[in-house]
This record gives sequence, C-alpha cells and structure tokens, in this order.
Amino acid sequence: MNFLDFEKPIAEIEGKIEDLRHMGDGDGLNIAEEVARLQAKVEKRLRETYAKLTPWQKTQVARHPDRPHCSHYLAGLFEDFQPLAGDRSFADDSAILGGLARFRGRSVMVIGQEKGHDTETRMKHNFGMARPEGYRKARRLMEMADHFGLPVITLVDTAGAYPGIDAEERGQAEAIAKSIETCLGIRVPLISVVIGEGGSGGAIALATGNVVMMLEHSIYSVISPEGCAGILWRSGDQAQAAAEALRLTAQDLLRLKVIDEVIPEPLGGAHRARDAAIHTVGSAIERHLSALVTQDPGVLRARRRDKFLAMGRTGLE
Repeated sequence: MNFLDFEKPIAEIEGKIEDLRHMGDGDGLNIAEEVARLQAKVEKRLRETYAKLTPWQKTQVARHPDRPHCSHYLAGLFEDFQPLAGDRSFADDSAILGGLARFRGRSVMVIGQEKGHDTETRMKHNFGMARPEGYRKARRLMEMADHFGLPVITLVDTAGAYPGIDAEERGQAEAIAKSIETCLGIRVPLISVVIGEGGSGGAIALATGNVVMMLEHSIYSVISPEGCAGILWRSGDQAQAAAEALRLTAQDLLRLKVIDEVIPEPLGGAHRARDAAIHTVGSAIERHLSALVTQDPGVLRARRRDKFLAMGRTGLE
C-alpha cells in the first residue's frame, strides 16, 4: 500500500503487523492477540487522523494512486458495458470513457474520466485530462441517451481539461461549453459523482447534473491548489494555503450548496476498501435515480437549470 505523508505513524504500526505475521508463519508462534491489539490501534489512529484532515490532506487523498478510478466503477457497478468511441469529427479521446450499460437492472448511459493506474495507462488516458474530442464524445453520448430516454450517470475524476496547444487549436473552450449546454438541455435524469478530483471546467462539463454528489475525501475546485498558488503567490510552495482558501472539500461545497450529497468513504479512504467504496457509491446513485426516473422530462430539465442558476445568489439582488 502507498502511504501519504500524514499516514507515516499508521504505516509504522502496519509494518509491525506484517512483521509479526511473517514471524508467526515462520516459527509457529501465536501472535493473534498482538496483531489484534495493533490492528485496533491502527483503526483508532485512522479514525482520529481522517476525522480532522485539512483541505490539503484531502487533496492528497483524492489523488491517492490506489484510489478507485472510473474503470473500477465501470467493472464494479455496471453490467454489459458497451463502450462507444469517437466524436464523429476528429478522433477518440481515451481520457473519457463512455457507453451503454445496465445499472442494477436499468439501461443507462455512463460517462467518466479515467486517469489510469500506472505509467502505461496514465499515458494512454492522458492522466484524465480530456482534449476537445473527449468532450464532444461526451456530448454525443448524452444526446444519444436523450434520444432513447436513457438516464445518464457521470463519474468525474480529472485535474482539468488538457491545456495543450493542440487542444486549444481544436476549440477546447467551445467543446467544454457545448458539453455543459448539453448537460443542461437533455430531458433525462443526469446524476454526477466526483469520485476523486474535480478540476475546473473539465469537471463541470460532465457534472452539470440533477444530482451532484462527492465522495467524502474527494475535491472539486475552479483551479488546482498548485495553480492557484502559482497565480497568487508565484510559488507552488503555498499550495496548502491555496487549498484552504479554495473551499474545495466535499463538506465545504455541501454547505455552499454547490453539491447535493456527500457519500461516506470507508475508514481511511476509498483506497483502503475499494469494493466497499464502489458499493456505497452505487447505492447512492440507485437511490437518486429511482426518484428522478418518475419525474416528467420537462420538469427534470427545468429543475436542473434552475439549480445551477441559483448558485451564488445572495438574496440581495
């Protein structure tokens, strides 16, 4: 397991547990009681540590290399997934995965950003940073879902849209804007879940939903803490201060009414119990989807638009 800087005391205890298990296996020693005692200590430390994470620490957890990615949710929650590729204009973008699937007995369209889990897959998926063709693919799939009356489920996990020259030349800003417009215009339920990192317009392009949820230790912000620090302080060393100022945690965004629900994670984060985390997300999606599919298509669209128009209003206008 990969341990974060603030988890070092926990890592030391877990190292002792592993050492004891190897000793017991090799010498026939009965170390069950000592292992149980240390395991209880680990759980206590995890509970204490994760109960008071700073925004910067939550950023680290959201980016944890072992955290479940879009592909894990596709495998764990959806059946008969049929990937659909290409924007019918330029190319296919592997940063965004999408296609038809069955979710707990219901046909849906699922779209998500995939970061990859090792060097090869991260390069393939461009670290989850989509180019214009990725957002145009997402738009095409949402329009297809609207045509056939299929609910749309999006899984958000990106540091932001790809900022390269080639992406700008092919209309990155326009592609993101059109994707947001499509989110607001479709007449089927749209449920979005920020499963890791939600960065700027690259995230909003998939997250303009009837229901927007975040995992407990995920983040969602207009810019990364490092980018913010670079602009305000001309130094990435101030990333921790920027994370505090950005109000990027799920708890902050729920209070600000930017999101609708915080989905709890297993003790120690989703990376410690992937299957449990994925199941919890599935239950949250199912609960909201069951309520949304009964609503009139026109009402669904109107409520989605009103929800986003209301954000940021102070009541003083």
